[in-house]
Amino acid sequence: MININTSLCSKCGRCQRVCPAFIPVIKKGEEPRLRNIEVCISCGHCIDVCHTGAYEHSAFPKEKIHLVKRDILPSPESVMELIRSRRSNRTITATPIPQKSLDMILEAARYAPTAENSQQVNLHLITDDVMLYNIEKANLRFFMRLARFMSLPPIKWVLKPWLRKLYDEIPTLLTMNKEFKQGLRPSICNSTALLVFSTPKGYAFGSQDCNLAYQNASLMAEALGVSQIYMGFVQTAMFMMGTTRASKILGIPKGHKAFAIMGLGIPAIRYRKYTER
Repeated sequence: MININTSLCSKCGRCQRVCPAFIPVIKKGEEPRLRNIEVCISCGHCIDVCHTGAYEHSAFPKEKIHLVKRDILPSPESVMELIRSRRSNRTITATPIPQKSLDMILEAARYAPTAENSQQVNLHLITDDVMLYNIEKANLRFFMRLARFMSLPPIKWVLKPWLRKLYDEIPTLLTMNKEFKQGLRPSICNSTALLVFSTPKGYAFGSQDCNLAYQNASLMAEALGVSQIYMGFVQTAMFMMGTTRASKILGIPKGHKAFAIMGLGIPAIRYRKYTER
């Protein structure tokens, strides 16, 4: 339900200018009206831009509407400093991440924009130590089997000229497998939490929406002093395993595809400088 309280409406036309579905109709000399309400995507633009409070929307009760506290917003310079200083800090310790920090990282991810405000992104936070171990184990088992297959003389002779970069990773995989046997979790960088971003497999904007959410979460984590690392090895293994198997290993909803995976943890050291790049 959407309604305009005409007694409050100033007919400024702001809502008409910002609505992506072209629902408000504000014309000089006419009462404001709404059309094609059924195509509303519940983005909230009309509510947030109206300076007189003339809009009523069933998706946004009064307790969900807040004034922007512009006095506490960061300056452009402080935002840029945060972006410049962000690093994939792999010196992760066993110290648990405070729940409040995890909640803020999830909230930041949830506020990321999505195509047509579809909000298809599923955020799955993994902190259970057994599950983290099983993900590490499944990941390295997959890669070691692949490495053994690729190292077979006939296969290597055929594939290496075309997949040289992949063959260059084999020594790294062997080192990671050795570290895993020593009790470490190298492919997840010893993260104490993983945040998996997924959408239904057939959703057209899954990659875009998940990585927009990832960016929000990453910046919030950096602001909180929490390490955040893109799980490239895990992401690659899950992609090659296929959606069904990957969703089971990661614990995401059946039929979902993971488009981004973030490792999180409390770092042992802090970077004091950033290099221009």
